[in-house]
Amino acid sequence: MTADAAFWDKIADHYASQPVERPDAFERKIAITKARMTPQDVVLNVGCGTGTLSLRLAGSGRELHGLDISSEMVRIARDKAREVDNVTFHHGTLDTFTALGPACVDGVMAYSLLHLVEDRERTLKQLFSLVKPGGFFISSTVCLGDSWIPYSWLIGAMQLVGRAPRVEMVGRQQFLDEVAAAGFVDIQTHDVGAKETTVFITATRPA
Repeated sequence: MTADAAFWDKIADHYASQPVERPDAFERKIAITKARMTPQDVVLNVGCGTGTLSLRLAGSGRELHGLDISSEMVRIARDKAREVDNVTFHHGTLDTFTALGPACVDGVMAYSLLHLVEDRERTLKQLFSLVKPGGFFISSTVCLGDSWIPYSWLIGAMQLVGRAPRVEMVGRQQFLDEVAAAGFVDIQTHDVGAKETTVFITATRPA
């Protein structure tokens, strides 16, 4: 188990009990995501947490798959999905995930994930490889690299006492450039009413 997995396992029950932050923004994100989906789509949600997003999208696609590094998050998600027959939650990482092969999903999502991974460029390339040509990529990513606030120091201090996971400092334009470098096109940012540091994008794998 990695240190990050242990952190999310520890807070899973508390995380699941908390209301969604900025619910209006969350609803706008869901609306944009649903607009990209068709009833025949197979969609993968990487960093699915306790399954709220995947379950909200269950009626908009044929299959929803959620993947998370935290076994406790996945346990909670599976409990919530007992009455839903087209959503499957998987425990693991993109490196260990074998349930779906290359270029076999119609869309992939990474909500609140890409600022937490150590090698973001590699992760983006892995996500790109999973999407069918013409398929979509949707991400909500915290970009703290442009801020004057010393987030690196603040988060580092919280990590020392077990109150925060690793967070990578990335700027908005740097992140958009990385998405493009992974091969995605038609990259669009959307103002959904989230915090200024949150970048919500949709993109496409070229057909």
